[in-house]
Amino acid sequence: MDSATDIDATSGDALRLETFQGKFDVKDFVGTFSEKLIAQSKKDSGPFDPKPFVRTFETAVDRLIALRKDVQAKTEQMEKVVRTAEREYSKKMSDLDRGFEAVGASFSSMETRMNEVGRTAGRIGEQLESVHLQRQRAQAAYDLIDYYMQFSRDDTSRIDSLKKEGKEGRRQVAVLLRRLATLAKEIDLPTAEKTRESIDRYCEKFEKDMLYLFDKCYRKGDPKMMHHCAQTVLDFNGGASCVQVYVNQHDFFINRVRKNMESDDTTLWRALADPDTIPPKNESGLTELLEEIRVTVDQEAQIVQAVFPNPPLVMQVFLQRVFAQSIQQHMEQLLARAGNMSDLAFLRVLQLIHAQTSLLVEDLKGYDIPTTTPRSPVQTIGLSRSLTGTSLAAASGAGSTAISSILETAMEELFVPYTEGQRYLERETKTLAELYSGHLSVFTRYHEREERLSKTKGSMLDRMMNATATSGASTSKAAAAIMRFGGITPSDRFQDKSLDEQVSEEDGLLSVDVAVTMLKWHAEAIGRCVELSPPNDVPKNTFALFRTLTEVIACGYIETAINTATARLETTDHTKTEPSLQALSLLRSVDLISHLWQRYVNIALLPLAAGSVVVRREMVVFNNQTVSKVEGATNGLMQSLIDAIVSWMATQLAKQKKTDFKPRNDDDSFARVNTDPCIGCCEILEKVGTVAKKNLSGKNLEIFLTEVGVAFHSQLLEHLRKFPVSATGGLMLAKDLKSYQDTIGTFSIPALHERFEFIRQLGNVFLVQPEILKSYITENYLGRIEPALLRPYLAQRSDWGQVEKGFSDETEDVPDGRTAAKGLRDRFGMGRLSVMMKDLEGLRL
Repeated sequence: MDSATDIDATSGDALRLETFQGKFDVKDFVGTFSEKLIAQSKKDSGPFDPKPFVRTFETAVDRLIALRKDVQAKTEQMEKVVRTAEREYSKKMSDLDRGFEAVGASFSSMETRMNEVGRTAGRIGEQLESVHLQRQRAQAAYDLIDYYMQFSRDDTSRIDSLKKEGKEGRRQVAVLLRRLATLAKEIDLPTAEKTRESIDRYCEKFEKDMLYLFDKCYRKGDPKMMHHCAQTVLDFNGGASCVQVYVNQHDFFINRVRKNMESDDTTLWRALADPDTIPPKNESGLTELLEEIRVTVDQEAQIVQAVFPNPPLVMQVFLQRVFAQSIQQHMEQLLARAGNMSDLAFLRVLQLIHAQTSLLVEDLKGYDIPTTTPRSPVQTIGLSRSLTGTSLAAASGAGSTAISSILETAMEELFVPYTEGQRYLERETKTLAELYSGHLSVFTRYHEREERLSKTKGSMLDRMMNATATSGASTSKAAAAIMRFGGITPSDRFQDKSLDEQVSEEDGLLSVDVAVTMLKWHAEAIGRCVELSPPNDVPKNTFALFRTLTEVIACGYIETAINTATARLETTDHTKTEPSLQALSLLRSVDLISHLWQRYVNIALLPLAAGSVVVRREMVVFNNQTVSKVEGATNGLMQSLIDAIVSWMATQLAKQKKTDFKPRNDDDSFARVNTDPCIGCCEILEKVGTVAKKNLSGKNLEIFLTEVGVAFHSQLLEHLRKFPVSATGGLMLAKDLKSYQDTIGTFSIPALHERFEFIRQLGNVFLVQPEILKSYITENYLGRIEPALLRPYLAQRSDWGQVEKGFSDETEDVPDGRTAAKGLRDRFGMGRLSVMMKDLEGLRL
């Protein structure tokens, strides 16, 4: 059907070019052609007929192909138009490039010609300037010669009229006079001397007039005229005279001279020489002076900048005058007054002044004025480059110095007389030595007396001098001061016997409080050392003061007490006198003082030497040597005390009677609990244990009690070889040995427990029946000992004659199983049980 083959209007609209230019959807596009065909197909009741669909889509495809050909033709036409436009654009760009290159070449040519013109103009300008300068110099020379000739004729009318022209006239006169004075010195004519004198008189009169005008304006308070006068004098001779007038007439210096500088701070001066008081931090007169300086400088900094053309130079002169006159004068008065009291008062005041002045310097550094080089407009005329005076150059150079460096220099110069070289360190060392000597005078007199009584060779102070002979200059002086403890000198220290009678036992004891006081004084001296010494000298000076402290607290205090105690123990006959255990309390004091002293060294002194590796290493080596020396003396004292205790116990054991362990059958013998030697030994051992635990601790306590116990154990082994023991005496011996064991048990030393358990078992050999004696000595501790070594003790049994044959047979025929015990005998090489016990000390059951 023809109607079926025709595409309706809606489908025809879909086949136009506009359909594909916007948003295009293939599904919608195909649906446009097929929707009606699908609807008609559904209405027909017969089978599906695809022919309408085929015809419709074939027609649509034909139209789409035709549309594509139209689009392709249009595209080719537009591409031709674009290529033509591109060719025209490229041609225009080439024309523009050639035009720009031509313009650039024109500008380069113009720049070259302008540079040539500029160089020509510069040369012309230099020539004009040279000509102008030559004209100025010629004019200035002409005027200068004219004024010189007028002075040669005593005619000053022209320069007088110039001076009356006001500020500018006076400044021109100042420059002319400076140049005339310079010129007059160079001219050598018959009338030159007279002319020079005339010029000098006029210069002097002009300077006086300007200074008078400056002083008048200063009193009126006219800063503008003061500035004019200062500038004029600066142009004339550098301005130094004007600055001096300003400083000399300043109210601050006039008022301070009229004031009474004596301080009324009675509390400070009363406590200043007492080393136990806290060093003062301020002094009322000094505080008032420094506060007044702060206020004055604050005001003057503003005035000087407004008045003077060279403010740094003026502030330099003013501050130097403040330090050299006001502060130094007050400082000298304070130090003179303190020096009359004591060296300690002098050093405390010196530290106080240094600390307060340092704070002042830091405050004044805030007024640092920018450096300027003043130049008068008049100086640009004529001969300024060749005839400028030296005073101006010097003034400008001085003015370039920063205020901060001026203040530091003034501060250093203020204290140089007191800290230069070794002055401060020598005074500090001397002061420490005097303080220590006074504090230890009674202590030293006591030990001098004890040393004389002990009749040892040489005095304690001689030993101290020998110990400090190589300590250096500063510590030698300290040792010399210690030599004069309480006014004692090498020539007369034995003369005043009344002083020896006044000292007591307590005066010779070591005291932690005394050591704390000495360390406190030394810490104060170290604080002054850090304050007053240059930073580079702090490690060296700290080491010097450290040596002084060490020689006193170690050699003069601790070792002196130890040596006296040791000498007393060594010179006392402890076979007749019970040893004093006071040495143990001395050892406790030595331990406490040494720990306190070493902690102070590590915390306070060694960090100050960190700036010098060499000095710090020397300090550590010196400190270690000193500590080792003290430890050696302490060990010597402990050994002397042990020897004394052992000697006393030997004396007690020597009192043992032959019949103590072989008593008669009477009531008195059995009524005793222990023998007299046992009671004496137990008493001294109890005292030793109690006092040792009270004063010693740790390893020191263990070693001391072990040494005493081992020595007493050896004495008992030798003691038991000497006394026969009966059956009933064995009970008394067993009680004595049990008392010994119980007393030693209070020491709480495991090694001693084993030793005295062996002693107890050895004492039981006198109690067991002969039948079981052989088996008994093979058990426990006794079983570890060669029977031959037990023979001297078994021989003390009263019935030994009956049982000896059995023991002799056994020792002659030793079974193979006892080869180890025989080896022990060969090992020890001698038949002493006490020696064998030393090697068996580590044995455990």
